[in-house]
Amino acid sequence: MSQAVAVTVTARETAELLPFDIPAEVAADEIGGRALYSLISPGTELNQMYLAPAFPTYPGYATVFVVEQVGADVDDVRPGDLGLGHGTHRSWQQVKAANTLALPPGLSPDIAPIVRLMAVTMTTLVTTRARPGDRVMVTGAGPVGHLGAQIFHLDGYDVSVVEPDSYRRECLQHAGLEQVFPAVPVNDPAWHKTVDLVVECSGHERAALDACRIVRPTGELVLVGAPWQRHTDVNVQELLRLVFFNYLTLRSGWEWELPHRPDHFAAHSLDRTYATAAQWLAAGRLYVDSFIEIVAPHDLQAVYQDLLHGRRKQLFTMIDWNQDPSASILLTS
Repeated sequence: MSQAVAVTVTARETAELLPFDIPAEVAADEIGGRALYSLISPGTELNQMYLAPAFPTYPGYATVFVVEQVGADVDDVRPGDLGLGHGTHRSWQQVKAANTLALPPGLSPDIAPIVRLMAVTMTTLVTTRARPGDRVMVTGAGPVGHLGAQIFHLDGYDVSVVEPDSYRRECLQHAGLEQVFPAVPVNDPAWHKTVDLVVECSGHERAALDACRIVRPTGELVLVGAPWQRHTDVNVQELLRLVFFNYLTLRSGWEWELPHRPDHFAAHSLDRTYATAAQWLAAGRLYVDSFIEIVAPHDLQAVYQDLLHGRRKQLFTMIDWNQDPSASILLTS
């Protein structure tokens, strides 16, 4: 039986490459194949897996792989196709065919996993009451917020971004975003109660509270960034007062609000969002190439530590499963 390797968090802040057995064949509704690139989602992976309360955990977010095995009931995938799935960081992927996206022509596999991050704020795009031309402010320009700012800008919104980190502000400007601030301009009368939608991507309670001060009456504040930890002593009564007296809509921006697939009562779905995001990336409509760092699987422990302590600048960290001989699909036979 052949073996592959998987990134496994065996203890708090301890990531290792450990072997696992590859099944002799995939299930009837599955496809399997060799991983090419997988994307790290710092917020999700660090908080839910690298710092988890119990171990082992198996981190991962999005993976592109080349199909080598096709289940008996799968008739729309062939060996050699490239698929994008939600897979964990492992050199061999085995997933349900229905849960994968075929890469469109022109989309490079070392960029394709970014589709999954794009889908987060694209959920807000298809559910908001705000329309092109309206003022949209994105707070927090990490990977998700940066992509969200580009996406809303691409769709014709008047986009501004708040990001305290100077390097991330430079990235926004390189991507064509001109209205960039280090803090929410709460004291600027030009912004007071003029913003139609705030897409809060930092997970910071101060950003959410300040956003409530600049959203226009009946505007929206969508909480996209997960509130992993408490940062301040913000008084929730102040937040409630601003929401109540300004008729604000305050809601979650979790992408799983959308169903995985469309149905009779839901035209929009994650599948449709992924397909749209992939088409936009393939067409070069988003500026992402300069913000990607490629790392090898055996470097993951150091990479996670750097991400945890804010020592890595690039927005997108991509694992190249072709870089490391120890991550080969045929470790042993």
